[in-house]
This record gives sequence, C-alpha cells and structure tokens, in this order.
Amino acid sequence: MAARAEIGIFGGSGFYSLLDGVREVKVDTPYGPPSDAMMLATVGGRKVAFLPRHGRHHTIPPHKINYRANVWAFRALGVKAVISPCAAGSLQPDVAPGTFVVCDQFVDRTTGRIDTFYDGPIVTHVSAAEIYDPKLREVAADVIEELGIPCRRTGTVVVIQGPRFSSKAESKWFHEAGWEVINMTQYPEAYLCRELGMAVVNISLITDYDSGVHAGAEAVDARSVLEVFKSNSENIKKVVLELVRRMPADLDSLKARDALAFSRGDGGSSSDEDIRQFEPLDS
Repeated sequence: MAARAEIGIFGGSGFYSLLDGVREVKVDTPYGPPSDAMMLATVGGRKVAFLPRHGRHHTIPPHKINYRANVWAFRALGVKAVISPCAAGSLQPDVAPGTFVVCDQFVDRTTGRIDTFYDGPIVTHVSAAEIYDPKLREVAADVIEELGIPCRRTGTVVVIQGPRFSSKAESKWFHEAGWEVINMTQYPEAYLCRELGMAVVNISLITDYDSGVHAGAEAVDARSVLEVFKSNSENIKKVVLELVRRMPADLDSLKARDALAFSRGDGGSSSDEDIRQFEPLDS
C-alpha cells in the first residue's frame, strides 16, 4: 500500500499517541535523513503525516535540523498543507505566556542554514511576501478562540539561530522594532514549504518573555520554557487536530503553487517543469 498524506504536521508523539491505526514510514530524501520516521494516521477523515522536527526524543538542536529533508519528505508523501506549531518567546508585554499567536510574517536572523531547494542551474526566486497561508491562518485563529485560548490573529516571528537565547540587547532591539514573537525553527522551515508549493500555517505557543526585557520578567531558560509548553500541550493538541478537521476539502484551492509562477530568473514558471522532481513517491 502506497504511503500517502495530504496534511503534514511538525509535532511529536503527543499529537498521534491517542490516534488509532498509526503506522511508521521511513522516507529517504536526496538531502539526507529527516529528523525521524513519519507517523501516518487519519484525523477526521484526512490523511495526516506527523514528523517531530527535533526527533522523537528531542535530540536535534534547532541549528542542526535537516530542514530540507523534513520538508521534502512531506512533499514526497503528497502533502499539500503543513501545520507548523512551535514554542516561542514574547517580545511584547501584551503577548503573555499561554497566548497562541498565528504568525503572518517572519524575520530571518539565522546564519549558515541551507534555505533553498533551487541551487541551479535554473535560477529561481520564490516570493516570501505572504509566507503563511491566509485561509489556514483564519481557520486556525477561529479554532483557538472557540477553544477559549488567548489568541493573536497576526504577528511577526523573529527567527534566531539558536541554540542560545537572545541577549538583553538583542531582545530589546527586536521589541523596539515592534515584532511580537521569537523562535528558532520557523526559518527556513516555512519558506522551504513554500518553495515546494505547500501551504503552511504557524501556531506559536508563547512560553516566556524573551530575555527578561520587560520589567518584572525573569530571563528565559530552557526549564521554564518546557514547563509552560507542557502545561499547554493539551491545548495545542486540541487546536492542531481540530484545524485538520476544518481544513478545506480541496487543498488545491489554497493555491499554494501560485508562489512558483514566474519565479524563474528568466521570467518563466517553476510550477510545472522544475517541481517535477518533488512529485509524490510511488510507494
């Protein structure tokens, strides 16, 4: 039986441990191994693939994740839409820990990460102007609010290299720029999804105030982040699984592949010719 999925979720065993009929599938990629095997399941009649970006035992730090392999593996299974939840810090006093932010923009502050599938010889430039899918963001925000979870329907996520947290000076800089969220994994993950014509939506679970930049807040540490994330793990599971159930029946209607139109350096479209290498596997 061919391995197939239409929706991909970057998440660990907490998302699929209570589901029936879960099966493990290994996907080989031209970019090396993904972070782990894929777990395939059915949620609300939708075929879903789960992949823990840090590995199932959280052994891969953010700067060592093989982002291209992870994203390519989703596309190889036939995925057309990706849900990308993550733990994140707050850069603004009105974005409190426990809030879910449905980000609509990112700022890349990473260094040295391989961040494209298009290495030539055809030069390709895929727009990142609207990186997160507006329809999926709307559905995600509606689900969060209906579940009674504090929600920000928009926000900019600053993506830092990791594994270190920000200095106070850096945190103050990001805060004064007006950005809301800080994280270590959204870039190049979200952009690579866009390069392969997959719609992507982010849900940032705010675990802390970054670097104690706000009066009365302590500097962030890994233990406090993990404590808040665990206390909200049931909420994020509910949101993600309900979002799967409410996704459009026709994921092609999201028009994610439109990002590939006229993206070639010669003015042509990459949607038909260049993406052929990323079509779903036969088995």
